[in-house]
Amino acid sequence: MKILVIHGPNLNLLGARESDIYGIKTLDEINDSLNSLAEELGVELAIHQSNHEGEIVEIIQHSGKCSALLINPAAYTHTSVAIRDAIAAVDIPAVEIHLSNIYKREEFRHTSLISPVASGQVAGFGPDSYLLGLRAAVIVANAKKSAS
Repeated sequence: MKILVIHGPNLNLLGARESDIYGIKTLDEINDSLNSLAEELGVELAIHQSNHEGEIVEIIQHSGKCSALLINPAAYTHTSVAIRDAIAAVDIPAVEIHLSNIYKREEFRHTSLISPVASGQVAGFGPDSYLLGLRAAVIVANAKKSAS
């Protein structure tokens, strides 16, 4: 089983930006943790980070060999109809994740355009949101496989 992981805009700055909100772990450290858990779960990961909406859309559109999508759309959560539509267009379950609890932050962050097309959302657990999200992605991928 292969899980597609997408990190959205500015996540390449983790560890150096707003550590009071996003913590001190770098994206490389988060990816290392994801790869360790993936090995434990017996799944393969395809990990991408992009600050560009169109590139994220193209990665999602070419996700055909993946069983699930784990995505932190970051700021695009609240603005990107294009990413939302790309997720809706592909036939793989998606799990939306956020390091912070977006519902405890500024009002404009309380709306996710991604949630309605995702199987679920994990938010507010810092870097562990990714690990919880990966476990959820494996669960929804296995459920879809069993239903087929």
